[in-house]
Amino acid sequence: MTVVVAGLLAAAVPVDAQTLRIRPLVRDGQVLVSLALEEGFSDEVRSVIQSGLRTTFAYTVELKLKVPGWVDRTIDSTLVSTSVEYDNLTRRHTVSRMIDGRTEESRLVDDERTVKEFVTTLDRLPLFRTAMLEPNREYYIVVRAAARPQSRSTLWPWGGATSGSAKFTFIP
Repeated sequence: MTVVVAGLLAAAVPVDAQTLRIRPLVRDGQVLVSLALEEGFSDEVRSVIQSGLRTTFAYTVELKLKVPGWVDRTIDSTLVSTSVEYDNLTRRHTVSRMIDGRTEESRLVDDERTVKEFVTTLDRLPLFRTAMLEPNREYYIVVRAAARPQSRSTLWPWGGATSGSAKFTFIP
């Protein structure tokens, strides 16, 4: 039993040593968010994926309004999750992306570099509408990223989390 518990704890996917680059872009009535979790695809993550365990990267993205002299206000938030599951028999990865619980994309991938890019980067995802923004105000995007194996067992702890933010001024 001790060996099993030690193995389960070793399979947690740490994300705490990474940096998160975030780039918001306002275009066509939407706030597009791009991000990159640098060093998010470590050797530990690779070995968990190669074991066939479904691995999920969860990005909690918040749109906030800067309020001088007061607590900043959260305008909206969304959860983007990317997951990968490796099939040892076919030697292919199934990758998928969900936004607020809706599957946006799912495909089979042979190349590990493509898998790495898919789970650690988001490119110009339209996550928020500008209709709720006030012109000429300063806003910012806050992202918290965490990775974990997908399991129903309570012995699987969340890996560490990392976060970052990026400011922008809404000019319609």
